[in-house]
Amino acid sequence: MIERPNPAYKAGLRDTPPVTRRAALIGITCLGISAAAFLCIAPSQAAGDADFDALEKEIVKEVNLARTDPGFYASRLRGTRQYYRGTQLRRPGEVPIRTKEGIAAVDEAIRFLEKQKPLGSLTLSRGLSLAARDLVAAQGASGGFGHKGPDGSMPSDRIERHGAWEALIGENVAYGQRTARDVVAAFIVDDGVPGRGHRKNLYTAGYHLMGVDCGPHSTYGTMCCITFAGGFREK
Repeated sequence: MIERPNPAYKAGLRDTPPVTRRAALIGITCLGISAAAFLCIAPSQAAGDADFDALEKEIVKEVNLARTDPGFYASRLRGTRQYYRGTQLRRPGEVPIRTKEGIAAVDEAIRFLEKQKPLGSLTLSRGLSLAARDLVAAQGASGGFGHKGPDGSMPSDRIERHGAWEALIGENVAYGQRTARDVVAAFIVDDGVPGRGHRKNLYTAGYHLMGVDCGPHSTYGTMCCITFAGGFREK
């Protein structure tokens, strides 16, 4: 049986709060927006027939659904509980995923969603989407992982290429998913990520804008990057 691990904890990534304007001015070393990586399909089959434009549009809808109706999203996660066998997620017709926490992380996410108050929708930003594309295009070709691009750029560098951000920024990156629901659910569950940094980005009330880009990845098949900002003035 082929089993695909979640490389987020293999890579030793950590999660930290969103970057604020003050923190960014103090020093780039304050950056610590964590990446997500959840392999759920065989890389050789991942991107062959993917419609990335459609996936990006669906991710925008899915993120806003999760923000505006967290209770409904909790019911979605409940539906996945039946597919867990220990730390393996075995959905019919899919390659099993080896998680770190198993169903415990799902149950913790459900409890969070049941208490979470609805938040406003995020508006899609062209400039923030271009910043996300800068990572996807370069990292997808190189087969890299995480927030540091092959050129050494960090999220604030890529965002500032396309405009000026206000208040705070963040970035989530996922590898291997082919559906918007899988991408967003993985961020909310945040299996194996101390502090649930990706979930916190999704449910940060100070964010008002988002950018999305998805594309092929030479190692994991697909990748999607979501950038967040409190405000953004495009160049």
